[in-house]
Amino acid sequence: MSKISVGISSCLLGEEVRFNGGHKHSLVCTKELGKYFQFKSVCPEVGIGLGVPRKPIRLIGDPKQPRAVRVDNPNIDVTEKLKAYGQRTLPHLENICGYIFIKGSPSCGVFRVKVYRENGMPNETPSSGIFSSVIIDNYPLLPVEEAGRLSDPVLKENFVNRVFAYHDWQQLGKEGLKINKILDFHSRYKYSLMAHDSKSCIKLGRMLANSNGVNIQTLGSEYFALFMHTLTRKATRKSNTNVLMHLRGYLNTKLRRKESETLGKAIEQYRLGILPIIVPVTLLKSFFHSHPNDYVEKQVFLRPYPEDLSLRNQI
Repeated sequence: MSKISVGISSCLLGEEVRFNGGHKHSLVCTKELGKYFQFKSVCPEVGIGLGVPRKPIRLIGDPKQPRAVRVDNPNIDVTEKLKAYGQRTLPHLENICGYIFIKGSPSCGVFRVKVYRENGMPNETPSSGIFSSVIIDNYPLLPVEEAGRLSDPVLKENFVNRVFAYHDWQQLGKEGLKINKILDFHSRYKYSLMAHDSKSCIKLGRMLANSNGVNIQTLGSEYFALFMHTLTRKATRKSNTNVLMHLRGYLNTKLRRKESETLGKAIEQYRLGILPIIVPVTLLKSFFHSHPNDYVEKQVFLRPYPEDLSLRNQI
């Protein structure tokens, strides 16, 4: 398969664009995810001409509308330059299916970026970087994450899962949206959605069932918005166990007693936190290989991304 286009902060690729002339090379990004992601790197601070090395900047003022200023001279304000650069960058990011930002950056941070008061003390309420906010505001459904948070196996798996799902939908859109294609898409993602939020899964199904007379573009936009919102929610051991049990149900009359007990034990040990989810999932795939089921075979839940990423080994 061709690589998926993903935006990334340049310093995470090892480019020496940090204020101190250094980088924040992320091996998770380049060595692991780089096998399947084609990165589009951006450094907004260099992009607006601040140079390398440079005086550092930070956020000040109202956390809801922070300003990016030089640490040594707050009168030098680069907020509008960063916003304008973000707007100019947008056309080059139309085809990306995700974005990985550098953590804590006043230009590129996403979560809990420090905002300082006039007295130099950080505000209790954090904010987001100026440039990253432009990207997120214009692509609100785009999967985004900070590189530092990718060390968390659950967060990494969730992000990669969303990137591949986002790409899947984008490919569907390129072929031209049709109700039968959206129905097939929903059918393939049924158990993935159930693992993240069963109520939203039902709501999405009803949305499609009641789509007669609805403009296909409107339907597609509303469906995809709720679809991505659903995948953003973390799947839990309880919700995943529910899905595993549903899939096991397709094998009830197929497995020998010993096989059924082995599968049931693996699912229970996963529920209790003893085993990672890869164990019962691997067993299910093995049994369905011996007892094929066309509906189950197309379920994304069993193969949401390439297996050699090994994202389910620790969750």
